[in-house]
Parts: sequence; C-alpha cells; structure tokens
Amino acid sequence: MTSLLEELQLADAMPAHYLTAPADELHARAKRARELLGDRLYILGHHYQKDEVIRYADATGDSLQLSQIAAQQTADFILFCGVHFMAETADMLTTPEQAVILPDMRAGCSMADMANIDQTERAWRELQELFGDTITPLTYVNSTAAIKAFVGRNGGATVTSSNAVEMVEWALGRKERMLFLPDQHLGRNTAVKLGIPLEQMAVWDPIKQKLEAECAVEDVRVILWKGHCSVHMNFLPKHVQNLRANEPDRNILVHPECTHEVVSISDYAGSTKYIIDTIAASEPGSKWAIGTEMNLVNRLIQDYPDRDIVSLNPYMCPCLTMNRIDLPHLTWALEELVEGRVINRITVDPQTADEAVMALQKMLDK
Repeated sequence: MTSLLEELQLADAMPAHYLTAPADELHARAKRARELLGDRLYILGHHYQKDEVIRYADATGDSLQLSQIAAQQTADFILFCGVHFMAETADMLTTPEQAVILPDMRAGCSMADMANIDQTERAWRELQELFGDTITPLTYVNSTAAIKAFVGRNGGATVTSSNAVEMVEWALGRKERMLFLPDQHLGRNTAVKLGIPLEQMAVWDPIKQKLEAECAVEDVRVILWKGHCSVHMNFLPKHVQNLRANEPDRNILVHPECTHEVVSISDYAGSTKYIIDTIAASEPGSKWAIGTEMNLVNRLIQDYPDRDIVSLNPYMCPCLTMNRIDLPHLTWALEELVEGRVINRITVDPQTADEAVMALQKMLDK
C-alpha cells in the first residue's frame, strides 16, 4: 500500500523531499533560484493563491489580466501560479519561444471541466436544430482552450466577470439568442442586470443532453450551460439572511459566480477586481462580509486592518484546486529551471490557439 506522500509524488513526479523540507529552507531555495534566473523568468500569481506563493509573484491579478501581462513580457519562462486554463491562455498570448509553466499539473478548475468539447459540439448541433442560426456563443474565460476555440469559430467571444454586461449585450445585439458557457450563474446574473426576465432563460444540461426551460421554446433568449464554481456555490441565501438578522449594518459583497438567489439579496456584486477596489475605496471602520475565495478574503483582512472584514460563509475554505500550487511545487519548478529543465510546460496546438484567440480578440476589441 502506498502512503499519501508516495501518491502525491506519483501524481506529479515532484521528488518527495520537497514535501518534507521545512518551509524556511524552501523559501531560501526559492529565493536563490529566483535570483539566479533573473530576467529570464516572470512569475504570475492569481489573487486566489496562497501567501506563501503570492510573495514571489512579479504581478498579481485575475486570470485574463495575468495572461495579458504575460503577453507583454520578454522573459524566456512564464511561471503561472494559477490553474490550467489560465496557463493555456497565457501560452496562446505569448510567443512560441516562451515557455509557460504550471508548477503543479493537477491545478485545474472544476468549472472549466464542466464543459468539454464533445459535450459542447453535441449541444450546439441540437440547439441549432431547435433554434436555427439564432445563437451567439459566449464563454467565460474560465474555460478550456478547446471551448474558447469552439466559440471563436462559431462567431462568439470570451467574457470576464468585469465585462460580462457589455459582452452579453453585444451577443444579444448580434443574434436573437445567446449560449453562455460554462458558468450558469454569471450568465444568469448578467442577463438579469440587463433586464432579461428569468422566464426567458433556459439551462442546457450536458449530462442529460436536454434543454430545461419553463417557457415556450420560442421565447427563450438566454441558454445557460449547467456549470458552476465549486467555491462560490458555498455561499447560500441563509448566510446573507443570518447576517441581515444579526448585523444589519454589515455590507454584503459577493462575486457574480454566486447563485442569483445570493446575488439578488446582497448589497454589492462584482468581479474579483471590483471586490478589491470596493474594499480599497471603503471607509475605515466599515463592516463587510465578502462572498468569494478565502485566500483573497484573508488577504483583504490583512491589507485593511482598519476595516471589519469577514467571509460571508464562516466555514469557507480556499479553492482546493488553486491551492495545489504551493511552496514545494513552486520551489521545484524554479530549481528545475536553474538546472536547465522545463517541467510542466503548458502548450496549446496552433489551430486551437488561433480559433481561441479569435474569441479573446473580439472581447479585447470591445
């Protein structure tokens, strides 16, 4: 029988001694490797990363922002402390000579995994039969390169939580209907903000391969893929209701990946950047409950000690897949580069990249 340590080693081939080395030693080794690599290396850190990793980042931000920053760099190596789909986007926006590296290949995104290309192609065929050529596809940037490419070759675009309103408006201005992948909640919350009633929205279930609608098919304007963020699904209406009853003066600020039931009874809802900017602009002494990933909430608590900040869900934990990027994996990736070995390189084939960039470019041009 293998131990947990051996299982982890087998999962990503990282030598076991990285998992047993003291944190102080790993920090010293990571710092030394970073210095030796100099300007050949650029490190990107997503807002949801652990503090032990984010301290090494040359730039922090959300997924698309970091990929755009990567595109501006001349470094030989782009070390992306995030998840797989983010590194894919960075690879598509950088040159073929640059290597994009993900310290732990197991760092994925459950939401992105909820829409694979076979399911999407099958759904598209059935929706075309049902609605004809009346649908513009949109995909959240939290999706695989293959899904971005699908959207690109079918005339659609990518979306971020920051520009979702603008992009949904664009999509519905082009055609009568929109397919929104893979997060139903961002799609629903955005469409509601634009005044589209819930009764005109349907959900495509990729497992059952069927459209779930409460209205007549011809009245459907928004088709939502049945996907979600596993982190933001942990914020429930009861969390908001409990705070309203016990602390009515606490502002409730949530991410639009939360359900519509949560967003509709919160005070504010917006992207990760919006959340950070809102807290930065808030008054000292103000009270906040934030509904988003716990590493970010904890960082805001540290950065703004003169605000009273808590998590909307008191039992919340960090994003488990994002947190697979840790100090041992970061140190391993850095030391391998020092030795001239590129590990865990993320590459997207040229055709997929070209089609996916079409979808990204439509958004960036808006």
